Amino acid sequence: MRTTPLSLGAAVAAVMLLGACGGGDDNHNDTGPVASGEKAPTSAACPSVVPATAKCLSGQDSAGAYYLIAMPEKWNGDLVMHAHGGPSLDAPTPARAVEDLERWTIMVRQGYAWAGSTFRQGGVEVRAAAEDTERLRKIFIEHVAKPKLTILHGQSWGGGVAAKAAETYTAATNNGKAPYDGVLLTSGVIAGGSYSYDFRLDLRVVYQYLCNNHPRPTEAAYPLNLGLPAGVTMTSADLTGRVNECLGLNKTAAQRTPEETRKIRTIENVIKIPASSIQSHLNWGTFHFQDISSKRTGGASPFGNIGVRYSGSDDDAALNAGVLRYAANPAAVARFAADTDPNGKIPVPVLTMRGTQDPTAFVEMANFFGRTMTQAGTADHLVQTFTNDSAHSYLSDPAYVTIMSSLTKWVTQGTKPTPASIAAACPAFEAEYGAGCRFLPDYVPAALETRIPPRQRN
Repeated sequence: MRTTPLSLGAAVAAVMLLGACGGGDDNHNDTGPVASGEKAPTSAACPSVVPATAKCLSGQDSAGAYYLIAMPEKWNGDLVMHAHGGPSLDAPTPARAVEDLERWTIMVRQGYAWAGSTFRQGGVEVRAAAEDTERLRKIFIEHVAKPKLTILHGQSWGGGVAAKAAETYTAATNNGKAPYDGVLLTSGVIAGGSYSYDFRLDLRVVYQYLCNNHPRPTEAAYPLNLGLPAGVTMTSADLTGRVNECLGLNKTAAQRTPEETRKIRTIENVIKIPASSIQSHLNWGTFHFQDISSKRTGGASPFGNIGVRYSGSDDDAALNAGVLRYAANPAAVARFAADTDPNGKIPVPVLTMRGTQDPTAFVEMANFFGRTMTQAGTADHLVQTFTNDSAHSYLSDPAYVTIMSSLTKWVTQGTKPTPASIAAACPAFEAEYGAGCRFLPDYVPAALETRIPPRQRN
């Protein structure tokens, strides 16, 4: 971290000067005064990976969310509003925004202003996070500068947040001027909570069938679709210990017993996730499910596996007869869907990018999102791209530079990109940003139902 931050006056003066130099044309999406009612940010030290010439501002909004803003020395006049992944279940801290800026410093290096909120609370609540993102946008406009363009970037779980924000905050809610000019969704969880997470219940019941230690026979039984009952505490270290005692994930493949290997292979084949992501998905299917059922859906679970036919094990008949079955609560499904599911009514260009082997947010979610926008009549607003990557959190610098360039050109010039044009444009950026162009312009994702088995939903 740099240890000599600007004074607030100098920082705001600097960015306002940049805004005056970069703006003044008809592309501004907010030309009038914005009265957010929020306090001005204060100067802050930028993370060390941010260009040394950039200036940073930080603050805490009226809802309790922390935020961080970075302004490059040579601002191109555009703003990237970032919606982060996760979500964390802990109370927000300023460190979360620092972590996000460190990961996405490529935006600042390209000349974009960047602003990211920690969101007001930990937990799986999409609309609240979208509100926090929109609040920060208004803080930037009122206290920092007026951008020519505002691009809304959602990463991972934040992809769902960005989609919800883009369909919620439109020209109709912003005095006739669209608050967001374009939307970028990377590795996004964009199939809605009521469809994206079902496989984690499948993982819980298959894991319990194989291991019978979450919960143990000596512990009180509970419906696994709750994650954990409200008020029950468990540490992630305890859960990791249970998984290791059954599956030996802390061992090398050569060190595992034949039984551990068999159980891991069963989970990989049935749930269609690699061994390396079993622990993380079990964590989410435990602690996130508890947050959802106890705090978001009135104590009931929106997840069920009635009607699911599991396949891929050594004995599918025994597996299907032995796994526990749960019905999703209709009211819980409705509440969770209202908060998390996209409706596809996004009135501005949307560009997505994800790795085809993403083990966290499956590539088939893109198929679901495409169908959602088609049903909403906005398919012409969407271009989806895919890369030959197995990463989730970050793909490559030239890939992000390419899609941002393509998106802003689409917004400003009306030139809609294609997967082929994006793939062709990427190599030109490798000289400056390093190797990393792995676009697959002809890739078409399968339906989400081929990855997450269909189930009874009413």
